[in-house]
Amino acid sequence: MKPLTTQPNLVEQVRDAILEEIAAGHFAPGDRIIQEQLAQALGVSRQPVQQALVLLRNQGVLQDAPGRGLLVAPLDPNHVQHMYDIRAAIEGLAARRAAELGAERAAKAGPALIEAGRKAVAAGSVAKLIAADMKFHEFIYGLSGNPLIAPALETHLTYTQRVMGEVLIRDEKPRDIWDQHAEILDAIATGNGDRAEALVRSHLLQAAQFMVNRVRAKTATP
Repeated sequence: MKPLTTQPNLVEQVRDAILEEIAAGHFAPGDRIIQEQLAQALGVSRQPVQQALVLLRNQGVLQDAPGRGLLVAPLDPNHVQHMYDIRAAIEGLAARRAAELGAERAAKAGPALIEAGRKAVAAGSVAKLIAADMKFHEFIYGLSGNPLIAPALETHLTYTQRVMGEVLIRDEKPRDIWDQHAEILDAIATGNGDRAEALVRSHLLQAAQFMVNRVRAKTATP
């Protein structure tokens, strides 16, 4: 067998860096992605950039450009709704299992995540807001004890970051989600699986309605 030449950690770092630039609005829908420019800006070879771009295309953030290359995909409100529906179902399960299995860990480690989220709101940084939100939800996956949840949601979280970036740049309201996160954490930390599941589902379905409405409004603007 030939030695593997891929660099998973570097590829993931490159993917995250490109996604952050897209979420921050530095690349708009329809913008062409130039592999060589990205490699130069990130100080890496073309190979990890190419692999990262394939991942982002497969996750719906990029799409094939006419002729050749890739461009930033426009947001599809129907896809956004479907993605949040799936997240609500799976993350509701994760929250229930987290309350059943990880209440003590939630009580110890969770408050620091809530504090980090509130600090991100105060700082007004879109990148920090998205990162804090992702860490909170991934924390719940870890508490659930189910190793299949995180990989099942990986693609949806990537698309979520894309959607959040698009909306957060222009709208203040979705930044104020940390009271809901604190309620979810309290339900998990007190071992209340029914309440934890209900709160997570409500949280994500409310987010879906808000995000879909904003995306539709934006796509309808000439």
